[in-house]
Amino acid sequence: MGLFTGLLTLPLAPVRGTIWIAEILAEEAERELEMAESPERGLAELEAAHLAGELSDEEFAEAQAQLIDLTITLRAHQEGR
Repeated sequence: MGLFTGLLTLPLAPVRGTIWIAEILAEEAERELEMAESPERGLAELEAAHLAGELSDEEFAEAQAQLIDLTITLRAHQEGR
C-alpha cells in the first residue's frame, strides 16, 4: 500500500479495527461452542449423571454407545477435511 493510498484510507482504520475484533470474537465464540458441544464433554456429563443415580445401567450403556459412535463419526469427518 502506497503512501497516497494509506492517507486516503486512514479514516477507515477504525472500521477495519472493529471488523478485525469482530472476526476474532466470532472465531473464539465458535471454538467455545464446539468445545461445549463436543462428544467428550457429553460422555463426561453422562458418566456424572450415571454416578449420581440419574441413569440406569441400561440407559447409560445405550447413551454411551451413541456418543461413542458420534465421536468416531466426527473424528472421521475431521480427518477427511
